[in-house]
Amino acid sequence: MPGEWQFEERDAAPGALHASWPAVERDPGVRRVARCRPTTPAVVLGSTQRSDVVDAEAARTAGIDIVRRRSGGGAVLVTPDDPVWIDLWVPVDDEQWSADVTGAFGWVGSAWGEALAGLGLDGVVVQGSGPGACTRWSSLVCFGGFGAGEVGVGGRKVVGLSQRRNRAGAWFHTACVRHWDPVVLLELLDLSPGERAAASEGLAGAVTGVADEQSAVGRAAASGDDIADALLRSLP
Repeated sequence: MPGEWQFEERDAAPGALHASWPAVERDPGVRRVARCRPTTPAVVLGSTQRSDVVDAEAARTAGIDIVRRRSGGGAVLVTPDDPVWIDLWVPVDDEQWSADVTGAFGWVGSAWGEALAGLGLDGVVVQGSGPGACTRWSSLVCFGGFGAGEVGVGGRKVVGLSQRRNRAGAWFHTACVRHWDPVVLLELLDLSPGERAAASEGLAGAVTGVADEQSAVGRAAASGDDIADALLRSLP
């Protein structure tokens, strides 16, 4: 890619995609971007979440794996089609590197904001370094609230971000929703019927997807490839 980004497609199970990035391990001094395509669905838990937030029997019955990532945040349901998952790697000597962990999300969010605006979405807002609007479900479900650099449309979250670092650089996980429906994820979490109903209601209005927004105004829905290409064009 122009701008010295090395691009690759990564097709693998979600656990493998989170466990390692072989190209980075071979040469951590190169700026990289990867379109990640999970080959199976999974509930991905944040690094500090308890495993028992997921109903293991419900996940097993549905054929959905339970995976843990080494970055913070709440649970995310990933499937081969949604959300659009793109990882970014920045070495420590890169101009996009920042020693400020929270501030480092700024350019990532700006790139996603530009990408969504380029897809015709109105009211795109990139969250600053402080926490944004949250629901009571934010600690449980990643898309339940806004963190630094995350992107929303009309006050509803579209892009979630997380980050992990080592001495060589920073690895950003980014996920952009195409269609939002919290029901499938909530059915896999260990919640009472009342909690599940309340979470479904609260999350329904807290999140939206690119295709949801486009369909609402009569536009053709962007594919995952369209969304990924828009981000690649927006990278600094």
